[in-house]
Amino acid sequence: MNVTLRIIFGSLLGLVGLLLGREISIVIHWHAAIGSTAYEMRFIGLPILGALLGIGVSPFVAKSFERLVSAMEDSIARRNPAEALMGTGGLVVGLIVAFLVRDIFNPFVLLPRFGQVLSFALYAIITLFFGYVGVRVGLRHRITWWSRGAAYSSDVASKLLDTSVIVDGRVLEIVQAGFLDGRLLVPKFVLKELQLIADSADPVKRSRGRRGLEVLNKLRELSRSLEISELDAPERDVDGKLVTLARTLGAQILTNDYNLNRVARVQGVTVLNINELANALKPVVLPGEEMLVSIVKDGKEQNQGVAYLDDGTMIVVENGRRLVGGEADVLVTSVLQTAAGRMIFAKLKR
Repeated sequence: MNVTLRIIFGSLLGLVGLLLGREISIVIHWHAAIGSTAYEMRFIGLPILGALLGIGVSPFVAKSFERLVSAMEDSIARRNPAEALMGTGGLVVGLIVAFLVRDIFNPFVLLPRFGQVLSFALYAIITLFFGYVGVRVGLRHRITWWSRGAAYSSDVASKLLDTSVIVDGRVLEIVQAGFLDGRLLVPKFVLKELQLIADSADPVKRSRGRRGLEVLNKLRELSRSLEISELDAPERDVDGKLVTLARTLGAQILTNDYNLNRVARVQGVTVLNINELANALKPVVLPGEEMLVSIVKDGKEQNQGVAYLDDGTMIVVENGRRLVGGEADVLVTSVLQTAAGRMIFAKLKR
């Protein structure tokens, strides 16, 4: 603990205890019960006792104050200079408002004995209230005004990356191919969630989380437009934070999470879904086309065989079970598009 801080709090709380002891010694009337000598000693004993109590509790108060200051320092350090500046501006405005309304508490001074204390306490509470509100309003305006201007500083909307798309890894190839323009933003709360996955006790989750961190490192090396954003939102869940932040910044969400996709679009946020992009890039196959495929396993139904295109599209071949492990010429009979992807049904060419 800082020695200077302990001395300051010891002196202040000792003085407060001394004054409180003196005030109590004036108020109480124990003359008949304790005798005249003890009655007179109360003017010395009670103030000294109050001072000793104040000095005794000062280390705990100083330690709590030090923790509070450290927490505030960490909170400020996590924000960028623009947020800190707007928060400070809001605090100053809040304190000015509190100063302007100070005359409201003047009548409390006229109350007997404790009027000044009550007036000071009420004014202190109002000052803290307006100061806190000023900081919150300043930070909120910084997010909705300054950040919006930054997001629209170019003609291309920024892209917010969620955890699923980072872990998936295909975003790296899309960026390498040059199909993503604008800034790529990774909010700090997404990075925190990714770190939690990477530290998971489950080996599968841990592997996925570490892969996501590697993808981010490669993206940072590949794209100078990748930024770790300090901005946050009041929602508790990550998906809610992403949607709110996207609406505030006018940004798009890059994801392959089906639920986030639906929630964001309901709220008017543009979503770039990598799964939809992958399905759109699969080659178009029409009924009546012929192709040569390798049948690799049995199908669910009797006598069916299953083959795959290079992009992973499943081909169900009627009467292809007997040709498992070999190649066959097939004729496409139908194509089924599902939420999970595309399925092709074919029959052996006679």
